[in-house]
Amino acid sequence: MESLERQLEIIRRGVAEIIPENELVEKLKKSIATGRPLRVKLGLDPTAPDIHLGHTVVLHKLRQFQELGHHVIIILGDFTARIGDPTGRSETRKQLSEEEVQRNAATYKEQIFKILDPDRTEVVFNSSWLAPMTFKEVIELAAKYTVARMLEREDFARRFENEIPISIHEFFYPLMQGYDSVHLKADIELGGTDQKFNLLIGRTLQKEYGQEPQVAIMMPILEGLDGVNKMSKSLGNYVGITEPPGEMYGKLMSLPDELMLRYFELVTPLSLEEIAAIREGLNSGVLHPRDVKMRLARTIVTQYHGEEAARKAEEGFVKVFQQRQVPDDLPVFHLPAELKDSEGRVWLPRLLVEAGLLNSTSEGKRMIAQGAVKINDERVKDEYAVFPRDAVIKVGKRKFLKVIP
Repeated sequence: MESLERQLEIIRRGVAEIIPENELVEKLKKSIATGRPLRVKLGLDPTAPDIHLGHTVVLHKLRQFQELGHHVIIILGDFTARIGDPTGRSETRKQLSEEEVQRNAATYKEQIFKILDPDRTEVVFNSSWLAPMTFKEVIELAAKYTVARMLEREDFARRFENEIPISIHEFFYPLMQGYDSVHLKADIELGGTDQKFNLLIGRTLQKEYGQEPQVAIMMPILEGLDGVNKMSKSLGNYVGITEPPGEMYGKLMSLPDELMLRYFELVTPLSLEEIAAIREGLNSGVLHPRDVKMRLARTIVTQYHGEEAARKAEEGFVKVFQQRQVPDDLPVFHLPAELKDSEGRVWLPRLLVEAGLLNSTSEGKRMIAQGAVKINDERVKDEYAVFPRDAVIKVGKRKFLKVIP
């Protein structure tokens, strides 16, 4: 097992807050002295089928704990997901069905092992201990926390002040997450900074049940590709870990330079020493930012798709964006007759949606108006077009399509 100093150095990497750090030190000292690994917990509610890079920040921290010899427990919150975390919500979240939760949970298990070592990971479902609780036990749990304390949560307080309904079952979400820590006797719980309230309830409940309270470690929220907002599918600034290698690589190459080191630190397996060398190379001018970003993209694509896929993605990027060539593996779209009018013209916004390049015709109209659509490298000015044989459409910087009329 690594020394106390080295463990603290690795654990502190990229962390936003540790509550309280002195207790973490004592837990590590005891672990080293006894040889007993710490029990490190992360709860994931499978409320969506796919994970993006923002979700992997805590998973990378868990992998570091694994490499330090500690025991990692992933709680797939199949029970809590039925309620949904009210964190940051301005209204009651729609409850998921059991089928939706189980389908998403299966996908999560597949995706998290792109980062975690499956042989050193315990995966549990919190329905196994929450579902059998009697009403008496639920009342006893609820009695250990007050409504006043619940209303200290910013989202609850705001809804209460604005007379927006708060359902009683929403108060049970943080109680259930905290009880997970009691049941598992967690030493450490990880979460994002937005989970601070929930993680601290875990500490409170462990004390109430006579246990040594867990240490709460909060990881920062990862900025998306726009460099400003939280990575989010709804904002379109995300990188999904199941996206094709070329798409993933191209997206990462659009990242603002000032976020490269942050991404290296939070979502890659590179060591502290390697990241320090990159930082020094950038500061001294020895390393060009473009080359560093290509290494970042290559590293991340390799993690999720393997070295060969990363190599091909990089070659494709260089060909398209540096050498201005058309990619070899163009998707082909056979133009249906019903998309043509009597003059053989095609309304481009509809074609772009039908071909899967865009999500809506309004988005297509906007892209054409912005000059972001080209046919055979000629910028499109009209929403209607007649397609020559073997036409190549380019939308934005990364989307290509061969259209066969």
